[in-house]
Amino acid sequence: MPAGEFKLIAEKLHRVDLTLGQSLHRAGEPIESIYFVENGFISVLTMLSDGAPLEIGLIGAEGVAGVSVVLGATNSYSETMCQTPGAAYRMTASALKDVSAQAPHLRDLLLRYTHVFHVQVAQTAACNAHHELGQRLARWLLAAHDRSDVAELSLTQDLIAVMLGVRRSTVSIAASTLQKAGVIRYQHGRITILDRVGLENAACECYGAVASEYRALFGEHPLDTKPAAVPLS
Repeated sequence: MPAGEFKLIAEKLHRVDLTLGQSLHRAGEPIESIYFVENGFISVLTMLSDGAPLEIGLIGAEGVAGVSVVLGATNSYSETMCQTPGAAYRMTASALKDVSAQAPHLRDLLLRYTHVFHVQVAQTAACNAHHELGQRLARWLLAAHDRSDVAELSLTQDLIAVMLGVRRSTVSIAASTLQKAGVIRYQHGRITILDRVGLENAACECYGAVASEYRALFGEHPLDTKPAAVPLS
């Protein structure tokens, strides 16, 4: 980002800690702040008529929570919730709109990210409709690993079931299959990725499709700086 544009945005950013389960935006409510994620990752959830949440996307250090304000949105369509503790830089929605009007490079980056996120949402919908749970679980773990930047994820089967919109018992079966294949270790609410390449092979094409679109628009993907396989800790 050009130094002049960075100065405009830096003056309006405030670093905040993100806690597990923290809600940043609620469906139907005004978007008052946006968050440039520094570490950790955030789930974007759509709320069904029966009150059940279903994850439609993930945001990590590659993205921005609340970025739809640059398209003119004032209220949040979805709920955004922190899945892991982390940190972010917060800015008011009005400040972002003011700065992006003066900073064409920043606005271009935000619009490109908005497109990539919409691709992720669309691919997730297709994945949920057409791919079996083991492939979907592998895709989700890869996306979570990219954004968390750690091999061990603190995730309960109940949480994963909510994210994938399935029963807990089916998550247990899918996780057990991946564990027997030697690509993950699951115990006591923690999933450790043992074989990154093996997990990629177990996933459907949806993970690669979103990663390819990210590379096309930004030149690299968060995965590009990570080792192909994560050794057992």
